[in-house]
Amino acid sequence: MLRKAFVMQLLPNQEAEYEKRHNPIWPELESLLKEQGVVDYSIFLHTETLQLFAYAVVESDERWERIADSPICKKWWEHMSPLMDTNPDGSPMAVELKEVFHIDALS
Repeated sequence: MLRKAFVMQLLPNQEAEYEKRHNPIWPELESLLKEQGVVDYSIFLHTETLQLFAYAVVESDERWERIADSPICKKWWEHMSPLMDTNPDGSPMAVELKEVFHIDALS
């Protein structure tokens, strides 16, 4: 299993709409994530900077990358693009974070 962490940027005054669109997430997108080996995925909002911190546990980089090539993911990006910084292809601008510490379980 691999842990992925990245930061995205929400646009001002879009906090409530962003949360609304994720609760619940589209069932077909949730199914795709699970089919491609995502076993855990969370997004957190830093309310002062509007940064979105995302954390996912995935089975492999290859399967994680396949998600972005799917039509449902591209449709999701289009749906979310008015709320956040995006790349020219519509994907969210994301900066991957380097893991510097991890502990599996506390005794």
